[in-house]
Amino acid sequence: MPSSTSDLQVVIGLGRSGIGAARLLRAQGRPVLLLEQHHSAALEQRAAGLRAEGIQVELGASLEPTRWSEAAALPAAVVVSPGMRWDHPLLIQLRQQGISVQGELVPAWRSSAGVPWIGITGTNGKTTVTHLVSHLLNQAGIDAPMGGNVGNSAAELVLQRCLSSSSPPQWLVMELSSYQIEAAPEIAPQIGIWTTLTPDHLERHGSVDAYRAIKRGLLERSSLRILNADDPDLRAHAASWDAAFWVTAGPREHLPPSLQPSLWIEHERVWHRRDVKADNTTADDLMAADCLAMPGAHNRQNMLMAVAAGLAAGLSGPQMEAALARFPGVPHRLELLRQLDGISYYNDSKATNYDAAEVALQALQGPLVVLAGGEAKLGDGSSWVAALTRQSQAVVLYGAAQAPFEGLLREGGYDGRIIRAEGLSDGVPLAAAAASELGCRAVLLSPACASFDQYSDFEARGEHFRALVKAL
Repeated sequence: MPSSTSDLQVVIGLGRSGIGAARLLRAQGRPVLLLEQHHSAALEQRAAGLRAEGIQVELGASLEPTRWSEAAALPAAVVVSPGMRWDHPLLIQLRQQGISVQGELVPAWRSSAGVPWIGITGTNGKTTVTHLVSHLLNQAGIDAPMGGNVGNSAAELVLQRCLSSSSPPQWLVMELSSYQIEAAPEIAPQIGIWTTLTPDHLERHGSVDAYRAIKRGLLERSSLRILNADDPDLRAHAASWDAAFWVTAGPREHLPPSLQPSLWIEHERVWHRRDVKADNTTADDLMAADCLAMPGAHNRQNMLMAVAAGLAAGLSGPQMEAALARFPGVPHRLELLRQLDGISYYNDSKATNYDAAEVALQALQGPLVVLAGGEAKLGDGSSWVAALTRQSQAVVLYGAAQAPFEGLLREGGYDGRIIRAEGLSDGVPLAAAAASELGCRAVLLSPACASFDQYSDFEARGEHFRALVKAL
């Protein structure tokens, strides 16, 4: 067994998070070794750039538990990308050897120079809320860049804005996934936002209870907790919170008497009650409820959670109303790409599970042609199939999920047309033809799947769809 510890910082994973962590640690003068178990020409190109910055990179690396059993010295710390399971045998072995094993968020958190974080998590909605919060603050003249699970990795953002800049930002707006939170239990945002909770990533976390506990941990460590009272799971656990800022996209009377919201919508206005524990019933008329031009009731929930963060950061109602009216939307989330021959084309590549895809179906006017497929996840798709039956005339299935999705549709009694394609290159023209033939209003890419069977991530999938639609 190794008897000593070196100063070496080991980073596992040559993706966005791993590269960001390696660069951040190297910028602090630490020796860094980045391990990547795969090998390809593209990875070799990335590795060459990092080596030029003084970072060691090992491609085709072994991640067996015995990796350091014969080494002269153990690494000082091991930083893992979100894609690596927290219960990977190598990580278990390292923890047993007393080595600090941490997610990429940890060095970012420790290096953020006292800049407060706004941490946004949830099964669905977190990307939209992250964009909205950053937009609201920036429009008010508050420097609040976003990163984490969207855009720049947390480590890259901290390196660029906190360590390499003479003027650090006033806030860091971070989208945080369950994978990231699980590996970073010390993260304690100034403001925590929890959007929704439905079963997801069960193949990773094992149960809904485990998945919920990970997300709840982040909110419990947050100074201000903003929770969506319209989410059934969050509402069912409302009594377990000693303090929280609840929001609802409807009248407050629609909630149980024990759950008093701080923000709600009534008569197409957003209302704010400063002290929900007080006996008085006075509230401030904050802003118009229809200032955000994004379809779907779920986006009103997203808007209110962002407005709650804006209030906490000192923004006024009129400021936020004006900023929301200028919000351009979120790439890959119900993004209107174009209209052609009377048919609208929407990119909802961010819908990587049944619940997110069902939300998109509820937000748009049918009839639709829907493109669905990719790498299927565990979960109950019956409600999604029911929404497809109500809203779509045809479903184009592609990728690895073709066969299981066709079985799911037929078992669920879907009575529309089912079309199969190898990928989006074949599927988009088929969807366009079906929409024209069937008189549909729109073609919607809402995969209800992860992208990893054919793409590096949902952004790459959405950009491919954008290019295919543009070429029609």
